[in-house]
Amino acid sequence: MKWCKFIAVALMSLLITLAYVEAAGECGRMPIGQAAASLSPCLAATKNPRGKVPPVCCAKVGALIRTNPRCLCAVMLSPLAKKAGINPGNAVAVPKRCNIRNRPAGKRCGRYVVP
Repeated sequence: MKWCKFIAVALMSLLITLAYVEAAGECGRMPIGQAAASLSPCLAATKNPRGKVPPVCCAKVGALIRTNPRCLCAVMLSPLAKKAGINPGNAVAVPKRCNIRNRPAGKRCGRYVVP
């Protein structure tokens, strides 16, 4: 009987831990889809490497770099981004195209390097 209680407690602890880990991903508690939606003003810039980046996009990217740069990378590499037609090679260059000084230049985002 003691073993059953121990196993039940251990299993519940594991489930609670897994639920917490699932809730706190690369974008913290914000679902990656919500983070991606907030960057929708950048969509055209991620498809055209020579296109003008809208100021609202630069503001959103700058804010995300300040608060959670790993989230920005996760959004760029997500299946959702791929489905939207985002080119990760173009997307990783958006912070530079926005002249964001505190961008994580030289850091890797998947197989891409932030310029």
